[in-house]
Amino acid sequence: MKKWFGFMVLAVMVILSSCSPYNLVTSTTYNDADLSNYSTFRIVTPDEGKLPPGMAMVTYYNIAAAIREQMVDRGFREDPASPLLINIGLTIKQQIATEPAIPPGGYPYYWGPYHGYAPWFMYPRGYYWPGYYANAQVITGVYREGVLTMDMVNIAQKVPLFSASVGTILDNGDTQFRNLQGIAEAVQTLFSKFPVPLLPQYR
Repeated sequence: MKKWFGFMVLAVMVILSSCSPYNLVTSTTYNDADLSNYSTFRIVTPDEGKLPPGMAMVTYYNIAAAIREQMVDRGFREDPASPLLINIGLTIKQQIATEPAIPPGGYPYYWGPYHGYAPWFMYPRGYYWPGYYANAQVITGVYREGVLTMDMVNIAQKVPLFSASVGTILDNGDTQFRNLQGIAEAVQTLFSKFPVPLLPQYR
């Protein structure tokens, strides 16, 4: 009887975990980066680019706050002069923009007319990922509306270090973003395979 009860509890836990609205789409370290070599970080600001269409400033602040907490709980310190830039991207309906948005002297946020879903990064990804727009790797699940992507970049050297995506921060597939708790849970999933562990007191 006890074995049967234990099996039922395990089955319920598996079912509940599979029903989570947040799934880790991808989590990859690039260029043999050792993120533990960095002690500081900074998060992209709207002044450095542009918010993804549909994202309000309050949503950006909530996402940034959740990312900041995860980094601090791993021993990193926020510093506006840090070479470790955390860029934020959101997969949206590409047809929202009628023309590519091209910052002065930079790459377009969009590459040509495309009707579907693609990530929109606050800091244009082409600045640090050469050939990204021409040779972007299609990862199943990233091109789905509401997927949140986080890039970590040595911005001084323009070298990608780490990238992770989680789906989806939109509520029920519509244009409303999830609440503060939902965003925090999504970002926690975003960091679930981050190579630098939480400090012992936060585990």
